[in-house]
Amino acid sequence: MTTVWSGTALAEAIEAFAPGSVESSAGTDVWLKPESISTVCEGLKTRSEFKFDLLSSLTAVDYINHFEVVYHLTSLPMNSSAVLKSRVGLGRSDASIASVVPIWRGADYQEREVWDLMGIRFEGHPNHKRIMLWEGYPGHPLRKDYVTYDQSIASSAPDDRDGGE
Repeated sequence: MTTVWSGTALAEAIEAFAPGSVESSAGTDVWLKPESISTVCEGLKTRSEFKFDLLSSLTAVDYINHFEVVYHLTSLPMNSSAVLKSRVGLGRSDASIASVVPIWRGADYQEREVWDLMGIRFEGHPNHKRIMLWEGYPGHPLRKDYVTYDQSIASSAPDDRDGGE
């Protein structure tokens, strides 16, 4: 059976190797300061007491006045899991956080999806472009402030059904 780290225990363990990184914890969740995400994730992957070798998922939530980036981590060697969160874009502006692609290569498409649909920029991402919608698509459609009644958007999509010819 997989052991799920409690938020309190994980927060204490993180503070031991990255002091000042934790904002809060509750249940199974730990909220990190956005500027500490790289340091903490690198430590959680490489330190022998954690060995979080797999980023199971990376997603985001729009809470109207800010966004939250959510990381689900799994340690196959330790048979454990953990949840990290970080609030970004307070006041809905400058929603960005460091990319974790250098730590977990599997974050590549997940970060691109969050950028495409929510508009959160992942600083240092090696290929920071849309993954689902076409370049030039106006806005990020899963944001709560996204509104369009413009039907011309659908007709502006590139038509590559003919093989691009």
